[in-house]
Amino acid sequence: MSAAPQSPAPRVSNATLGLWSCVALVTGNMIGSGIFLLPSSLAPFGTLAIAGWVVTSIGALCIALVFARLSRMIPKAGGPYAYTREAYGDFAGFWVAWGYWIALWTGNAAIAVAFGSYLKVFIPALEGNTLLAGLAAIAAVWVLTLVNAMGIRRAGMVQIVTVIVKLVPLVAIGTIGLLWLKPANFSPPVPPGVSPLAAISSVMTLTLWAFLGMESATIPADSVRDPERTIARSTIIGTAIASCVYIASTVAVMGVMPRDLLATSQAPFADAARMMWGDVGYYLVGFGAIVSCFGVLNGWMLLAGQFPAAAARDGMFPSWFGKQSSRGVPAFATAIAASLITVMLLFNYSGTSTLVSVFNFAILLATLASLIPYAFCSLAEILMRRVRGQRSAMKPHHHVIAGIAFLYSAWAIYGAGAQTVLLGFMLLLAGIPIYVWLRRS
Repeated sequence: MSAAPQSPAPRVSNATLGLWSCVALVTGNMIGSGIFLLPSSLAPFGTLAIAGWVVTSIGALCIALVFARLSRMIPKAGGPYAYTREAYGDFAGFWVAWGYWIALWTGNAAIAVAFGSYLKVFIPALEGNTLLAGLAAIAAVWVLTLVNAMGIRRAGMVQIVTVIVKLVPLVAIGTIGLLWLKPANFSPPVPPGVSPLAAISSVMTLTLWAFLGMESATIPADSVRDPERTIARSTIIGTAIASCVYIASTVAVMGVMPRDLLATSQAPFADAARMMWGDVGYYLVGFGAIVSCFGVLNGWMLLAGQFPAAAARDGMFPSWFGKQSSRGVPAFATAIAASLITVMLLFNYSGTSTLVSVFNFAILLATLASLIPYAFCSLAEILMRRVRGQRSAMKPHHHVIAGIAFLYSAWAIYGAGAQTVLLGFMLLLAGIPIYVWLRRS
């Protein structure tokens, strides 16, 4: 299959994102609401959750290595969309762009849910009040929409500061917190009536949510200094840091809190810190979680504007997604994403759903929408090397890594469950009329 002809994306001469800004973007977009609420979602699976984390870490590292190699081949804005379009053609590129855009705003909805959940540490009135927590989440979305409208440099500064603050409580719990482990909290290892294979598949999909964002540095490539080296290095460094933090901190929280209590906790890390260090630990970790969710929401709002703008420049999205403000940012695209997030939050909070159930729904949908671009990109380099006559550039272990990344993506899609897959597929189908309209015009 021949690749679609590409027009070079506009490059920004005054690139503002260096290695550590990109590492902060990758790590910050990964370590956020996922890890701070996931222990509650994983509690019903017992110690199988730890096995799922390990499998997910291996799969995520393989996907990160794939993105690192692709970023060297195609150092242009758009990330997964740009790589897919280059390898498979226009329609595949559009479909991946459409799916990834869905993942961005649904994922931001989940992050906002976690932000509203942890606010109850300092605002007790939010405890059990899903409507009030939802309004707080919506307010955070629009505040950060304004921050991103002020320019990418300002958003990058916010990201570096929040990454440093968020790592402190996680590293503290993942290291010092291991001294408070109670073996009884891990019994029984496999809860009654739980199929190990089905459980690990479900855990893989849930935990992959915490790894979404490993491709973050590939999307604003036009604003990255020395993108061929910086994007690859920051992707691998950021993913490795997140893997270590995730596994250690989850083991600590599950070992400190009884399983039934953990499953109903709206702020598991803060509650675990209270059991270990009293109210001081509770408030410090709660503050770190709030800053973490705020920071990751900032990073994902940045991508929610930058990504569709990159697709619009190539004619794969309506042109108004690519409109730049006077500060040189796609503020209109960011505002569209914020509006969709608001509608989704209002729809989910208007029922009787709990915060954890709203969070689980949003992350499963966002993860599914991200897995499809991951699956396409896993094998993209193999195809591009063949088309370009560069088969010898791929060593045997590169093929193995690409194969593992693809199989992992397919397995995680299975773990999302029939209902989530059906809804995700319907959302993907909704993009086909838009593609036809774009081609006609």
